[in-house]
Amino acid sequence: MTMFSTARQLVGRPVVPLLAAVTVLLAACNQVGTSSITFWDVIWSMVAFFFWFLAIWIFISLFSDIFRRNDLSGAAKAGWLLLLIILPFLGALIYIAMRPKVTAQDVEMMTRMEAGAKAAAAVSPADQIAKLQELKAAGAISDAEFESLKQKAMSS
Repeated sequence: MTMFSTARQLVGRPVVPLLAAVTVLLAACNQVGTSSITFWDVIWSMVAFFFWFLAIWIFISLFSDIFRRNDLSGAAKAGWLLLLIILPFLGALIYIAMRPKVTAQDVEMMTRMEAGAKAAAAVSPADQIAKLQELKAAGAISDAEFESLKQKAMSS
């Protein structure tokens, strides 16, 4: 087997381009810490910013989830917050692993959402026109408003 055929087989594997990219990245970052700013310094800064932003967003989400849950007592909420502050990343992993997939509060919210969707789907254009006629008879809307709202109800 020649050297070119071996190289051709390696390029088909996804690991080799990744290793080549890492090598180029490391070679290009050899000026980090100098007074000049290179393209790779900017890229590295963007990657670092992305991960800091991601970490902050995770902690904000966890804090809001802890405060929103009504199945936790005040002491349990304080304990989780204390754990997240003292051991941030380990505490976040423990909280995510220990949190139940579906709580009673989640089931209640899903039930309310389904009931609202059914109620919204149950309103027909005929019901809307009947309500508009009641409003027109009561004097709450004018004839022109009635006709425009009636056309809107019939088109939907």
